[in-house]
Amino acid sequence: MTWSVGAGLDGKGVIVTGAAGGIGRAVAEAFAQTGAKVMAVDLDQAKVDEVVAGLAGSGHIGVAANLGDLAGHAGLVAQARAAFGNLYVLAHTAAVLRRRKSLDEVTEEDWDFQNDINVKATFFLCRTVANAMVEQGNGGRIILFSSQGWWTGGFGGSLPYAATKGGVTTMSRGLARTYGPHRITVNCISPGQIHTPMLLTDLPTEVYENMKKQTPLGYVGEPADCAGPVVFLASDHAAYITGSTINVSGGFLMY
Repeated sequence: MTWSVGAGLDGKGVIVTGAAGGIGRAVAEAFAQTGAKVMAVDLDQAKVDEVVAGLAGSGHIGVAANLGDLAGHAGLVAQARAAFGNLYVLAHTAAVLRRRKSLDEVTEEDWDFQNDINVKATFFLCRTVANAMVEQGNGGRIILFSSQGWWTGGFGGSLPYAATKGGVTTMSRGLARTYGPHRITVNCISPGQIHTPMLLTDLPTEVYENMKKQTPLGYVGEPADCAGPVVFLASDHAAYITGSTINVSGGFLMY
């Protein structure tokens, strides 16, 4: 085995969802550095084209897709397989957050919107990807994204988002059990405070400053801090790791 963090990924097909976001873009860039072929997926074609233009290597593609449209998942997976000749990794960073100031401000539409994208779409996309991997017969890697909120429960009006991430964490374990016999590993990254537009959405400045003080490493993480663990979990080095939730929080949480 070659002792590089991306061992085994050269030439492999990778789907990165939420690729125009902070973490998603960093993940896409990291995979490209390993020699993998990346399908960058997000809502806006111009934005994913910009991401692809900045990736190392060649053969990458950008696809605009609304993952909430479950009927589009099969076509997305088929496109990746046709473009790359294989699909070995799904790195699913896409998610939505509606942070309200209090629970009383949370609407039914807020609840449904976050659950439809963060939980329902995640399940059906993972199932479609995993079935393709089973058909290929060469194993695969699925890496999902939770949040520190799955452990803490969130706060105030962010509770629905935290609940969806608890669902994703549990889902990753069930998927790992289901697809393990096919050498498909399923793991979950649980970021703490990462400097992204999602974190900063409606977040008071004093809360942001308190986050830094409460983090033993003393700073809010950057998207690249999540990219390394994702690539590791996709690599040959992590072949015997499945059903795990990796805490990437600078020590804000310890488990």
